[in-house]
Amino acid sequence: MRQKSKRTKGIEQAHPFAGMSKVNPYAAGVDIGAEEIVVCVAPNETTQLVRGFGNYTVDLHAIADWLVEHDIKTVAMESTGVYWIPLFEVLEQGGFECLLISSRSLRRVAGRKSDISDAQWIQTLHNYGLLEGSFRPQADLVTLRSLLRHRRSLVDHRSPHVLHMQKALLQMNIQLSQAVSDVTGVTGQAIIRAILSGMRDPRILASFREPGCKKSEEEIGKALTGTWREEHLFVLKQAVALYDFYTQQILECDQEIERLYSETRPDWDGGELQALSSRKRNSHSKNQFYESEKIRGHLKRISGVDISLVDGFGVSLAQTVIMECGTDMSKFPTDKHFCSWLGLAPKHEISGGKVLNNKTLKTKNRAGQAFRMAAQSVKQAECAFGVLYRRLRARLGPAQATVATAHAIARVVYRMLKYKVEYDPLSVNEYQKQYEEQQIKYMKKRAAKLGYQLMPVPA
Repeated sequence: MRQKSKRTKGIEQAHPFAGMSKVNPYAAGVDIGAEEIVVCVAPNETTQLVRGFGNYTVDLHAIADWLVEHDIKTVAMESTGVYWIPLFEVLEQGGFECLLISSRSLRRVAGRKSDISDAQWIQTLHNYGLLEGSFRPQADLVTLRSLLRHRRSLVDHRSPHVLHMQKALLQMNIQLSQAVSDVTGVTGQAIIRAILSGMRDPRILASFREPGCKKSEEEIGKALTGTWREEHLFVLKQAVALYDFYTQQILECDQEIERLYSETRPDWDGGELQALSSRKRNSHSKNQFYESEKIRGHLKRISGVDISLVDGFGVSLAQTVIMECGTDMSKFPTDKHFCSWLGLAPKHEISGGKVLNNKTLKTKNRAGQAFRMAAQSVKQAECAFGVLYRRLRARLGPAQATVATAHAIARVVYRMLKYKVEYDPLSVNEYQKQYEEQQIKYMKKRAAKLGYQLMPVPA
């Protein structure tokens, strides 16, 4: 253990919350840094005991032992980068209740700032129940979530090398992107690899065209006549090699994800899968999992319902939502709390009876982004969500219509996960009928408020 880990400081001071009752009497506050972790406990009403530790694994276990010595039951820590993860896991395994706190919850008045004062402030707020922990899904889903996020980063790292391929081809005046819709498709990759093997005859290169390709061999041949500069061919070769490397890494990641799926809640029975609609069955993406139907079965077994059937969803978005939100909706009292956490509800700021701001907050919530993508995919669909989007777009514009539609989809998914009921889609006619009844009810109420009575016109 490093020397600085022995630093202990007892501080007696007047409590800033004198007169308030303690909600968590056995609470600790932790300030986490890259090289030092500062822990604060309150052994009595007037004293806060602060101690510095290192960040090696032995130091993390020393923190747990020190907290046990002071009868600590719950620990609050700020989410600092990824430094909090090892300590959080060690303390969670030690039986402590751990709260991960957003930096926005720890705002304080301007003044002198240090690691010690930050740890004291966290401990004080947590002591009096003034902190609310950030949401984290169930522990058995965290490992899967980490791998899925890693897979997403691999896909993001692969994308620039596709652009490098296209740039190298264009610099040689090879208009492959005009000849085929996707250079990473079967036809595009066959032509590129033939070029790298030394083939230069445009007619032979065009013969690699797949039967389903829209352009004829003659048109493709015209696009494949270029200058064949050596430096650009070298760049193309390296871009293809990097693309293949990341593709192989993604495949291995998919296999590891499949293995973890089979080990997660293996005793749960998800039942049989319903057949997907033709629109969802025919949709495809090169970033999809290589065995998406297997993944779909695992998701239903883990969650108890198949949310990939929801209009606008698919296996990929269903997977993102379940891994980011978990399957225990009891952490969200109502669907309003759930949508607020997703960033799909406006934040009303009211002062003096006036609404100062009611805009939706910007958020990086991955689950919230998944619901927005689902809303985008139903824009032209003949379903209740599609009708809702088009109706709101005419009045509010596309941006607000997307958020409102995502909000509606999120409420449906919340009820499915909470009450374990399968998706029962509302037909367009039923939706229109419900909307008309809602409008009639609103107009009758409005007319009564103005002293009038709404009467139907006889047919």
